[in-house]
Amino acid sequence: MANGYEAWLQYSRITDSTLLADYTPFLKQIVLAEETLLIHSAKQELQKGISSMFGITLELSTVIEGDSSIILATESKDEFVQDYIGDVKEQLHEEGYLLKTINDKKSILIYGKTDKGVLYGAFHLLRLIQTQQSLNNIDVIENPKNQLRMINEWDNMDGSVERGYAGKSIFFEDNHFVRDWDRIRDYARMLSSAGLNAIAFNNVNVHEVESKLITPEFLPDVVKVADIFRAYGIKTFLSINYASPIQLGGLNTADPLDEDVREWWKEKAKEIYSYIPDFGGVLVKADSEHRPGPFTYNRTHADGANMLAEAVKPFGGIVLWRCFVYNCMQDWRDRSTDRARAAYDHFKPLDGQFHENVVLQIKNGPMDFQVREGVSPLFGSMPKTNQVLEFQVAQEYTGQQRHVCYLIPQWKEILDFDTYANGEGTPVKSIVDGSHFSYTHCGITAVSNIGNDENWTGHTLAQANLYGYGRLTWNPDLSSDEITDEWVKLTFGIDPEVVNEVTDMLLHSWGIYENYTSPLGVGWMINPEHHYGPNVDGYEYSVWGTYHFSDCKGMGVDRTIATGTGYTGQYFKENTEMYESLETCPDELLLFFHHVPYTHVLKSGKTVIQHIYDTHFEGADQAEGLKQQWLALEGKIDEGRFKGILERLEHQAEHSKEWRDIINTYYYRKSGIPDDHNRKIY
Repeated sequence: MANGYEAWLQYSRITDSTLLADYTPFLKQIVLAEETLLIHSAKQELQKGISSMFGITLELSTVIEGDSSIILATESKDEFVQDYIGDVKEQLHEEGYLLKTINDKKSILIYGKTDKGVLYGAFHLLRLIQTQQSLNNIDVIENPKNQLRMINEWDNMDGSVERGYAGKSIFFEDNHFVRDWDRIRDYARMLSSAGLNAIAFNNVNVHEVESKLITPEFLPDVVKVADIFRAYGIKTFLSINYASPIQLGGLNTADPLDEDVREWWKEKAKEIYSYIPDFGGVLVKADSEHRPGPFTYNRTHADGANMLAEAVKPFGGIVLWRCFVYNCMQDWRDRSTDRARAAYDHFKPLDGQFHENVVLQIKNGPMDFQVREGVSPLFGSMPKTNQVLEFQVAQEYTGQQRHVCYLIPQWKEILDFDTYANGEGTPVKSIVDGSHFSYTHCGITAVSNIGNDENWTGHTLAQANLYGYGRLTWNPDLSSDEITDEWVKLTFGIDPEVVNEVTDMLLHSWGIYENYTSPLGVGWMINPEHHYGPNVDGYEYSVWGTYHFSDCKGMGVDRTIATGTGYTGQYFKENTEMYESLETCPDELLLFFHHVPYTHVLKSGKTVIQHIYDTHFEGADQAEGLKQQWLALEGKIDEGRFKGILERLEHQAEHSKEWRDIINTYYYRKSGIPDDHNRKIY
């Protein structure tokens, strides 16, 4: 019984006689111009995929003789394939590749600038076959748009995963490394096949045991994990504890300007790189949510980050410094302090003060991965400082992988958002890929959604978020439709009904989830701590700075310059003007930027209160509709995955009613305004 473990690397047997006649002439042998670690991985993946799909064992050769070959070569072996590549070398970046049909030989060339390109090209070829596309006349040049394409695991060494919704860690248990290296290898295959090239595999909240990952006690096991990921083109990073000089080194300070502290980090970097010469660098959460940092010593983030940057620079390492810094002990009575302002206020004044191997890691929005919030105004505001964009594949605030909420459409909106940082036509994607500013390091990273559940993500449909994230970081210009079509076909096959229905479910799921949860850009109507399920006032009187300010007259957060917190002024002029005005502020973000009466009329013609009622009734109906769509596919999906997904959709349909009734009842009682349609509100 299928359980989803193979994810999008199903490699299901192809039995259609027409397809077999088209494909098998290409599938006699693999020709290796050279064999490196990554080309070995490409060879193994091709052998595995072709054997599984066709029952063919590919022969191996080191010379191009005859026909029916898959040829693997890099720039270092140009002479081997010179007749076929032309001037393609000049078009390829470090990780780019050429995938080309040599028609007269019924052969396929996978040519990379480096062996990383060959590996990515091999996965591309297998993707074409899995989705049953023709191998005739292929002539594709692919280069990744983003330099850093990273995943952040939030795994703890006790085996737990912070914000993990798919079981325990695949890396740790009982304060030791697991010994299931094969599962880690399969994860590396999955990440590489989607185009990812970097990982930090421990939680950014680094606790006592995890602090020791950079010591000889655990570095030998870190080496084993790094070896596995290296074979798939993935560079290893570690999250570190900023206070390590105190906790590990016995010093009485972690002051970044203290010479003993600086020397301690330099020696520590030297030690780490003696174990892992290609170690990527460190990920740091400092002065955030009670984590230690340079503020303790009246130093700046630049002081702290630069100290670490100097330590890893001789080895080619980088420092990823998270910008998720805000006052998490806020007085709810204080209407002038706005958590949304925090990252910009902290970091914008430091532009130009960070070393060139420091990269600021900026969450997509100023709050915390809500179902809808403004795009962070930090993007484009620091032209002299490297930036990466951070997404959350883990569905912390979007259903925790018990609800289907496909996030690619949301991420597309964020990537396409025009910052106006360099005038009109400066979208976020062009900032983080380095197109507009001369960043030394840039790209996209995200919080992972995997665990040791058999199907990796708890909800099998949540695999689409991980796959889609990888494909989007490789090429942000891919459409949601293209990515979704790929994933569905790779995961469930090409039956048109299955493809159409699952695609439709995924592409509408974010809007459905938004309908029955958060209205018009207001987030945080959730239970504190575990963040699951409706609780309108769960955070309203808390220290976390996450408020909606609902009263008997209206709701929303006034973030305007004229009468509010001034947050709108952090954007470039065009966006400031759009968000500042009630007339031009988009409805879907109205309550993120403005406090308005319940009777305020939206551009749709509905009042705010009627919009809340309508969307919550509609969202619950739509969630039931998702379940019915899936039930219609019974018999077309293997029993194991069909039942597993059905259970999740049944829970979602019921839970959406809880959201509907609690939100609607709260606002009916708050406002006293009845529903125009006289539906049941309690």
